[in-house]
Amino acid sequence: MSTSSGLIAIVGKPNVGKSTLLNYILGRKVSITSRKSQTTRNNITGIKTLEKHQMVFIDTPGIHTTSKKTLNKILNRSANMTIEDADVILFLVQRDSINEFDIKIMHSLQTVKSPVICVINKLDQVISKDKLLPLIKQLKDHLNFVEIIPVSAKTGQKVGELESLICQYLPQNPFFYSEKEIVQISENFYVAEIVREKIIRCLGDELPHETFVQVSKIDKTQKTIGVFVEIFVAKQSQKGIVVGKGGATLKKIGQQARIDLEEFFGQKVFLESWVKVKKNWNNDQNFIASLGIGSS
Repeated sequence: MSTSSGLIAIVGKPNVGKSTLLNYILGRKVSITSRKSQTTRNNITGIKTLEKHQMVFIDTPGIHTTSKKTLNKILNRSANMTIEDADVILFLVQRDSINEFDIKIMHSLQTVKSPVICVINKLDQVISKDKLLPLIKQLKDHLNFVEIIPVSAKTGQKVGELESLICQYLPQNPFFYSEKEIVQISENFYVAEIVREKIIRCLGDELPHETFVQVSKIDKTQKTIGVFVEIFVAKQSQKGIVVGKGGATLKKIGQQARIDLEEFFGQKVFLESWVKVKKNWNNDQNFIASLGIGSS
């Protein structure tokens, strides 16, 4: 029986629903989500096997077209390298309109040899599909997409059709992974990402992506799993924001993270967090590399 398999890069500007789409396709949470840019920092590998086809998805960091900080430059480089390696590229846009950032990304895709499928997200918010016609014309003017398909990453509307389209463009290959495998991320990485997601959600615009999380220990020797993490910020003044008055914010972050972690581990979790300062960490290239940010 001949099989097909390949790498699928999910690209687009920040916050168009890339991680939400990947999570829906895989049927589980592997990539963290929020309405803030720069939520995804690493290329997340998710695997979906359908009979004779295996799709290996890479959820790239959102491409920042005006990036000054070292962290943003590294994220952009990581996303561009993933695009070069992909067998199929999914370019996500929102259903209302495209802007200069979308256009710049489309122009950067003009030189790629792999097929590019345009995915218009948030179909669940579209009253009539006729409303999408002007947007589709705009998209066609900028890039010769092999397919354009509207979907809802939130509800799953037409996601099955999208999967079928992807399979049509996969090269003939043996499967890269076991048919039962769904995700290629480490336990420590997942734990750190869940905690970071809750930080982003709890702090809103107060602390725009000045944090990173490291897992110092996961103790499975007891009935309750002990998870110990360190939350680093770039400035001393930010430490108080994360901790909150009387430790209220840190407690809220921990409570929300524990829910997801207990679902992940399948048992009770004790989560302990410390907040530390690593001055200007997001402009330190060597330090960022040591964290594995921007890598798969």
